[in-house]
Amino acid sequence: MKRLSVAIIFIGLSAFYIFSRTSSAAPSTAPSTQVGATANNGITILPSPSAGTPPTPTPTPTAPKAASKPAPAPAPAKTGYKDGVYTGSVADAYYGLVQVQATIKNGLITNVAFLSYPNDRSTSVYINSQAMPMLTQEAIQAQSANVDIISGASATSGAFQQSLASALALAKY
Repeated sequence: MKRLSVAIIFIGLSAFYIFSRTSSAAPSTAPSTQVGATANNGITILPSPSAGTPPTPTPTPTAPKAASKPAPAPAPAKTGYKDGVYTGSVADAYYGLVQVQATIKNGLITNVAFLSYPNDRSTSVYINSQAMPMLTQEAIQAQSANVDIISGASATSGAFQQSLASALALAKY
């Protein structure tokens, strides 16, 4: 019985000791020191002038701004091409001639139309019916004559680039 009482007292004192050393919110990992006390390393901790309150930012004095005129709106940037319809030169595509017409709106290429292309052979008609929409789409996307050569229509692609480049040269500012 005596052993049980001693064990209960020991457990109670241990619990009291543990709970008295830690705060109720969260255990602290920092060494406990008092303000004005000397820590183990010989450094004295002094109270801060505003202990417990966050620092208040002090406003920086600024000079009053002088009344200024609103800045003028910048002139619209020129995109590189004048609006209009421009016809390119005729270019040789081996099986026939290629000539294109470029339409420019708001400084951008909006359409490229084929005025002439190789179409006297059924193979040329088939190849160009597939290549021409792709070339047109690429030119609009690239906003230049620098487009990829279409495999199987390399002669038409090269002639397209030449004709479109000459049309865009006319449209340049």
